[in-house]
Amino acid sequence: MPPVARRGKAGTDLTRAERPRAKKRWVAPKWTRAVLKHKLTLSIGAATLVLGGTIAWAWQIGFAGAVQTASADLAARAVVGTQVAAGLVVRDVTVEGREETPASDLLAALGVQRGDLLLDFDAEAARARIEEIGWVREAMVSRLLPDRIHVEVTERVPFALWQNDRKLTVIDREGDIITDKALGRFSSLPMIVGRDAAPLAGVLMDTLAEQPALRQRVRAAVRIGGRRWDIHFDNGVIAKLPEENVAAAWARLADLDTQYRVLDRTLLSVDLRLADRLVLGLEPPPPPLPKAPARGNTKGRGA
Repeated sequence: MPPVARRGKAGTDLTRAERPRAKKRWVAPKWTRAVLKHKLTLSIGAATLVLGGTIAWAWQIGFAGAVQTASADLAARAVVGTQVAAGLVVRDVTVEGREETPASDLLAALGVQRGDLLLDFDAEAARARIEEIGWVREAMVSRLLPDRIHVEVTERVPFALWQNDRKLTVIDREGDIITDKALGRFSSLPMIVGRDAAPLAGVLMDTLAEQPALRQRVRAAVRIGGRRWDIHFDNGVIAKLPEENVAAAWARLADLDTQYRVLDRTLLSVDLRLADRLVLGLEPPPPPLPKAPARGNTKGRGA
């Protein structure tokens, strides 16, 4: 069949073969469109799944925490209920060795009340608190099943009265403060005076006890300059002890008193600080009596 001639724009006849072809738009095959649509659906579904999973995971975390807290609370209540059912609650407190320690101070330091769970009681912490009480030197605290707390205390022994900065307290041999109350009960104890005197009192009193006749007349020991002691006797005489060789000086005073009754004389002090001599401080003589005023001549009576 001969080619069909058609008229061009300028009137030129063109054959079909010579006419330019129009460009066609590419269209994906049906199977490709199906795969792409399926893939897009899968991507959207996966994103939704991830987002939903994250939200669900966060919700589960909060829920799990709440469940865990509730479970712990229920477990604690179960333990408490078990202890109560078994009778493991504090019903009695027994104390051994207490004579001077105030009962109120002891109970306050224990920090326990009737009905508290026995197994929750911290015996070691209670022991530490009890040993902070002045009268208590040492303590032991025990939990005795099913319902008792037992306390054993070893009390300090009053040794001396310690005066420091005008404050008076009772101390034990080591210089630890026992109490500052009801001091009249301890008036027979020796007086120790000075800021650093308390921890040295035990050693000093051991030295003074080597001469019993002098020791029983001692009323006070005053620490001088953090170096030495002045000993005050019951009649007001003061013995000035040296810094060193205290025991030898004290023995020398005992010999002098035995031979010459030195402490019974009208003295102010006996200075023992020098090993080769004894210095006595004499009381000053009493002041002279005032002279009586001279009487004037009386005039005779007139006749």
